[in-house]
Amino acid sequence: MPKFIEMPKLSDTMTEGTLAKWLIKEGDTLKTGQVVADIETDKATMEYASSYEGKVIRLLVKSGQKVALSSPLAVVLEEDEEAPANIDELIAAAQAKASAPAKAAAEPAGGATRSSGTVAVGLKLPPSAPQHRRNVAAASNGARVKASPLARKIAAERGVNLAALVGTGPGGRIVRFDVENAPASGGAAAPAKAAPAIRPVCGPDDERVAVSGMRTIIADRLLASKTQIPHFYLNMEVDAAPLMKFRAHLNATNEKTGGKKYTVNDFILKAVVRAAQAAPAINAAWDGDAIVKFKHVGLSVAIAVEDGLVTPVIKEADTKTLLQISDAVKDMATRAKNKKLSPDDFAGGTITVSNLGAFGIDSFSAIINPPQAAIISVGSIRNVPVVDDKGAIVAGQRMWIGLSGDHRVVDGAVAAGFLAEMRKLVENPALMLV
Repeated sequence: MPKFIEMPKLSDTMTEGTLAKWLIKEGDTLKTGQVVADIETDKATMEYASSYEGKVIRLLVKSGQKVALSSPLAVVLEEDEEAPANIDELIAAAQAKASAPAKAAAEPAGGATRSSGTVAVGLKLPPSAPQHRRNVAAASNGARVKASPLARKIAAERGVNLAALVGTGPGGRIVRFDVENAPASGGAAAPAKAAPAIRPVCGPDDERVAVSGMRTIIADRLLASKTQIPHFYLNMEVDAAPLMKFRAHLNATNEKTGGKKYTVNDFILKAVVRAAQAAPAINAAWDGDAIVKFKHVGLSVAIAVEDGLVTPVIKEADTKTLLQISDAVKDMATRAKNKKLSPDDFAGGTITVSNLGAFGIDSFSAIINPPQAAIISVGSIRNVPVVDDKGAIVAGQRMWIGLSGDHRVVDGAVAAGFLAEMRKLVENPALMLV
């Protein structure tokens, strides 16, 4: 019987994939574990290895084509097997089987509109229709309406009828957002009309480039982050001279002994981890009617690739040494550029670091990587005139470190404390090794 190579689920939020490039052709003989294609997911482009051995008799999808999960991509037969007479029927049946779940998801029972999917804990893409109707049904049956204590308090103060609201919290629970956005009548909010799209005017010499799957998900996530998360921004100037002196001394010593050479970014990443341990409220996420406080620091590191930006994670970075963090980030950067990252590499992030210092950027304010509560932005180190303790103008080295915070989770004083800890570590780098 023919075997089908199918579109795999390579990401926890993936609903479809793009077959970026075939690495095989019809007539090729496959070995188990052989890489057959590059698959573009919502997070990265990854290599896909076959779990079958045999001869490729047909490629069903063209390069650049978007395909739903589990859809057949290619047909494989065993070495000496002949293609059955009804091969076209078998292919059609496999395609129909793969398309059935997607069709069911798009058209749920009862004619209800499909709800928007959750991007990650605490952040949903803008809904096109109410996500839950259990509360309304519960009210009509006389059952108790599910609502958080804070939502009940605000509803009582404003005279809002909870039974008439649609809950967007876990399991349809009414949360603060639902009450605060209830219409004046206290009834269920009517679906908002979509704003007209703002389109560019293209001239005859302008080029339209199709948006990749990665760029699409980046756009969706950043739009959701910027519109749903109440950002606030803090920036702090740091004396980078002690760090540069310490790094130069450490690298010179290691060069003589054949040891590791460290980059400035290695020290910054270590400082972020130590500062997050000192200010644990930063290492958290919003989850509707609760705040999730993470036990370990999952360090998401922003890495620029050809199609956009990826943020692979150094898991449990709080348990790793400076050397281990340095090795991990170099390994991730290499694999990201070679499209070797796996879905597991993106899981478990709790705080993100974006360093644009190498590009000559002095300071910037980054957009939060949902569902995390903070992202750290790091600028370049500049030689500038500074005023010393005696009031004299001398040569110095300065760097700006910024923090973008989710004000639902992080207060200004907490974020300021985090940055103060970052400054202490950068200006006293030996503390990072204690």
